[in-house]
This record gives sequence, C-alpha cells and structure tokens, in this order.
Amino acid sequence: MTDPRRRLPSVDALLATEPFQRLLASRPRMRVLHALRDALEDARGRLADGGGAGGAGGALPDAAGFAREVEARIADEERPSLRRVINATGVVLHTNLGRAPLPDAAVHAIAEIARGYSNLEYDLAQGARGSRYAHCTSLLCALTGAEAALIVNNNAAAVLLVMNELGEGREVIVSRGELVEIGGSFRVPEVIAKSGARLVEVGTTNRTHLSDYESAIGPDTAAILKVHQSNFRQVGFVADVGIAELAELGRKRGLPVVHDLGSGLLPDLTAYGLPPEPRPQESLAAGSDVVTFSGDKLLGGPQAGVILGTKALVEGMRRNPLLRALRVDKLTLAALHATLVLYLDPDRAFEDIPALRAIMANVQELRARAEAFAARLCSRVGARARATVEAARSQIGGGAYPGVELDTFVVSVRPVSCSEAELEARCRAADPPVVARVADGALLLDLRTVRADEEAGLCEIVSRALGA
Repeated sequence: MTDPRRRLPSVDALLATEPFQRLLASRPRMRVLHALRDALEDARGRLADGGGAGGAGGALPDAAGFAREVEARIADEERPSLRRVINATGVVLHTNLGRAPLPDAAVHAIAEIARGYSNLEYDLAQGARGSRYAHCTSLLCALTGAEAALIVNNNAAAVLLVMNELGEGREVIVSRGELVEIGGSFRVPEVIAKSGARLVEVGTTNRTHLSDYESAIGPDTAAILKVHQSNFRQVGFVADVGIAELAELGRKRGLPVVHDLGSGLLPDLTAYGLPPEPRPQESLAAGSDVVTFSGDKLLGGPQAGVILGTKALVEGMRRNPLLRALRVDKLTLAALHATLVLYLDPDRAFEDIPALRAIMANVQELRARAEAFAARLCSRVGARARATVEAARSQIGGGAYPGVELDTFVVSVRPVSCSEAELEARCRAADPPVVARVADGALLLDLRTVRADEEAGLCEIVSRALGA
C-alpha cells in the first residue's frame, strides 16, 4: 500500500503556487518557509496516525489551504504573549492578571518616557551624573513622613535588601505567626535565608508576646522584623505584638525594627466600611525604623518595592551592591511618580486610581450597570442564553484584605446550547480574552473590574461565544 504521506506536495511546489506567491509578497520568505515546513510536518504526523492531513475525512488541503494555515501560524507567532484581557472576575487586585491596573496619568507618563531619552540618571541642574532613586523619594517622604525612601523591583526584593543590609551574618527575630508565604511559593524564611541573615523564630503559630522577643535578643541580634499578615487572618485564641511596642523595645536595645506591610495602603478606608489596614505613615509614626510595601497592590501603581526609613539606614541600602541587581527601570519610576502625584489630592486619588475606584465602587451603581448590560446582551443573543442580574460578592485580592468581600451584582449568563464551562473557554479564547467566573451552571460577569469603555466589547465577545 502506498504511504499516504507521499501525497503531500513538496515545499518548493507549494511556494511556486499563486496563494503562496501572494503570501510571499507580504511576508518574509524565511518566516513563510519555516511555518510551511511546520505545517507539512504536522500533516505528515496526522497521516502517519491514520487521519487525514486536513482532519476528518482524509482530504488533503490544497495550496490555498496550506497558505491559510501558514498565514495563521505566522499571525499566531506575531501575537504578543503578554496580552490585555478583560477582567470580569470582580477580583480587583488579581495577581494572575497583573494586579492593579494603572491610572491614565501613569500610562501617559510611561509613554512619554518610553518614546525617547530621559534624565533617568542625569542631574539636569548640575549637568552631571544623577541617581535614578531620586525621582520618587521626595513624594514618598511627603506622603508618609519618612526621612528617606528607596525603590526596588518588588516587595520581596525590598525585604531581601533590607535584611541583607541589616542582618547579613547575624540574627533577625520574627514571630512564628508571621512567617508567611506569598505568591509563587516564596516564603519569608527563604527570603531571609537568601539575604544572608539567620532567622530566629519566637512565640507560637497563634500567640507571640513581647517577652518572647526580649528573651530572643542576644549579641548576634541585628534586627526585629514584623510581617503584616496581609494575605490571611488568624482568629480565635491569638495574640501578637504591635509595632509601637516592638519599636520601643528596639530603641531600648539599640535594634532597628523593620515592618513589612506588603499591601501598602495610603488612604484610610475605614470610613468606607472596610476594616483597619496598617498604613506606612502610621507604622513610621509608631516608631518603625524601616517600612516596606508593594507598589502594585493597594497603592494602585506599578510593580515595585518601596523602602521607607531613617536616612542612615536607607543610605546604607543605597550603597549596598545588591541594589544593582534589584533596581527598577525608568518606566516603573515614571508610572510610580505619576501615581504618587495623584495622592497629593485624596479626592482625585479615589477617582483616578482604578484599583481604589473599583474597591470603593457604589453597589447600586454596579447594579445599574449590570442591569443595563444584561438587557443589552439579551437583545443580542435572544433565546441562546438567559442573562439575569444576581447579588454576589467581589474580592479585593492581591494578598490584601484577606477575608473581606465586597457586595456586588453580577450578570449571570446561562447558555442554552452549550455548557457554562464551554462558554467560559470560548470567552477566554477571544481577542481580547475575557476572564470570568463560573458557578451554578452560569458564567458570572462582575462589572466591578470591567472598565466602562470595555463593556461594549465584552458584550460582543459573549454574544459571539453564544453564537449570536
């Protein structure tokens, strides 16, 4: 029996055809050649497995069919791997989706700096070399009351640098109840170990007292580290030591006290019904010598690690060789500066910073948006699905405000001709992809995390996924 793979045309024969000549007129020859070879190799594999090169039925694609496949392969290669998605989950700081979306001011600042040269490390007043770390420090100090500030590429890097500078070769005291694990299986004990410091655990998982810290202080103690439990909560028979008490102990024993806040909230949100969250300015006022937090969580800016503290300690970190490996780029600094400027006017911050705006969104306004969206979707899809508005809960996410849920209203889409899982997969495969929740036989769309200018596109994507 003749091997069916022999029926496949050669590369040269296909390249000579009209469909490929048209393709070669708009695409580089090497790109077309590589994609065609891959397409033919896949076709050989399907034929060897007993299937047709063109799928069920065994029919071989003609030159036009191969040209379409090659063009699709090239387009897929050119599509960015990192893509914009529509976040319809209602999780405001969704770590897998990039955490905080940037304010428009930060986006414009990035574009302005990215398109040309900048004074990243050039002192325009002196006409000499400057420091990239000078661009955000004055704003951070003004907003928090810190003596000095330093920016690195994320909060884990901030803790790593602080622990290396203060504790390399010596001991750092941490409560057992604060040895947290952050995203991606990175753990506080491991970060401390990589810094070169030695971890000394005190207290128990659920209860730590000031006397536990006092008893652990010895000749090799370099610092006391308090880690805010920003991604989980302990309830019941628990006890911990506040930062003010630790700061007083540190002053008495001549030890710096470091407070890893993680989420980095600047405004007080208790007036809006949210529970208290420790803020950098409060920690510094209570006596912390160094405070660290993330830029892309509750601050609502780009990924960054912010270090605040005394001039002497921060200056030592600025001279630390490790800083070179942890430094931020010009785009991060531009975005962070633009975000911090918004905090100079608190009302403007709540309006212009997307993360804060989403967290504080009025639930009745969310309901009105959901009802309008459901009506628009129903008019598009007809009997293909039933779209209703239901009360639900949103999450803040991003390792911030654990256990806190926000009242919301979602659009519940129940498809007729496919499963909710299939509908979710189709939406995820769209351009741009839509990421949503699935529960109780429905696709749930929470508009809390959908921009107003994304609603029309979201409706179009869901309608097409339903076959409308």
